[in-house]
Amino acid sequence: MTLREPESMDECVYFTNRAVGKGKVRAWVLREQCPKCGKGLMGKPRDRKTGKPMIRAEEYECPECRYNVPKEEYENTLTINVKYTCSKCSNEGEGSAPFQWKKVQRLNEETGKKQSIDSIRLICSKCNEKIDVTRKMK
Repeated sequence: MTLREPESMDECVYFTNRAVGKGKVRAWVLREQCPKCGKGLMGKPRDRKTGKPMIRAEEYECPECRYNVPKEEYENTLTINVKYTCSKCSNEGEGSAPFQWKKVQRLNEETGKKQSIDSIRLICSKCNEKIDVTRKMK
């Protein structure tokens, strides 16, 4: 199974490329067609004056027919595609999972305490190591 990589960031709802331990993770979520008209790709609504997407908008909109879908409802239908290099066994693999953030417990290296973070978890196909794609934290 080969995953289609995006050619530009305009095709993505979410994209990240980062190092995780000794391994690497590249993850992306492609935009989907409008469920109503099937012509346009769903995306954040654009500002009428500047034409730039409104990043903090709570809905996704079709640019062709102006059909709106709430953010939570739309993002729950998407899938995240991941290419990774496992930090434990150095296996290069790829996979996909539902684009749903879940709380995962992890040890904070600075404070030494456990903390709960939003993450999408995948499993290495060779050694079954857990690979977490975490949200950027503030």
